[in-house]
Amino acid sequence: MKALMAVVQPPYAHRPYDGSTRPFTVGLTPISEPEWLEPDANLVPHLRRKDELLAIDRAAVVRTEDGTEDAQDEVLQLVLQALRGMHGGCYQVGQEEVIIDGQVSVPLAGADPMVTAARLIQEDLVLMRPAPGGYRLVAACLCFPSSWSLAEKFGQSMPEIHENVPGFNGSRMGNVVARLFDNLRVGQLVCRYNWSIYDDANLHHPKPKQIAPQVSADGESLVGRLFLRVERQTLRRLAGSGDILFTIKIHHDPLSLLRSQPDRAGIAAGLKQQLLALEPAQLIYKGLTQHQQALAAELDRLSDLET
Repeated sequence: MKALMAVVQPPYAHRPYDGSTRPFTVGLTPISEPEWLEPDANLVPHLRRKDELLAIDRAAVVRTEDGTEDAQDEVLQLVLQALRGMHGGCYQVGQEEVIIDGQVSVPLAGADPMVTAARLIQEDLVLMRPAPGGYRLVAACLCFPSSWSLAEKFGQSMPEIHENVPGFNGSRMGNVVARLFDNLRVGQLVCRYNWSIYDDANLHHPKPKQIAPQVSADGESLVGRLFLRVERQTLRRLAGSGDILFTIKIHHDPLSLLRSQPDRAGIAAGLKQQLLALEPAQLIYKGLTQHQQALAAELDRLSDLET
């Protein structure tokens, strides 16, 4: 079978640190149906990593409550509809299986629908259901968390899930999210971004991050071994169940690639500005307290390098 081709996206495809949004805000923008899913050149390796995690410790990356089966199937049907209609260059959708980039085969039966859906796409899937205390996390296939554990958060409400996020509870941000969930209409798709910095290339990060000292034993610079991680989150309401579906797509780019970007000065300047604007609690949450000034200085030097 001839291999298909996933969409190629450059490093730094999304830049929520460029001044277009502020960290620790909701920052939602509307998107169209063709923009919902975002297959890229990492499609196959990301899917293979998901399968590895599912085989190693399924309970760490999959949780579902009884009574969510119909909603899970609704998620799967939405994903299949999108793959058939808008991503035919990457997918061949059959009655019994889906062939991805001519390299990966995923059967459409024999597993929880949420797991099958998540094995087809780079996005992780999280299902939130209305409840008296706020929307609760009732089903998920979350292989690529950014410093949070599905086992710990499963079953919790939005306020409980975000208990350690600076400024979420008891502030405007939490109230805005609650109103958004109540008012989101079927067919309305919205998107938001988070950014963070890690010192390894792992996609699966269920534990809080702690960046190591700014210079490694071999003298490598801080920027030389850091990764800029962007979460692209989309939200939509399911027509059948009324639940809200989160998709979470990870972009995880070596910060060292900034040297080769023609617009590196703008990228570095935007990231530096947001880094320096973080409050103490926000720096702690992002694991950057010890590295804020050193990283800002290195970003200055990177932006000044000759092409």
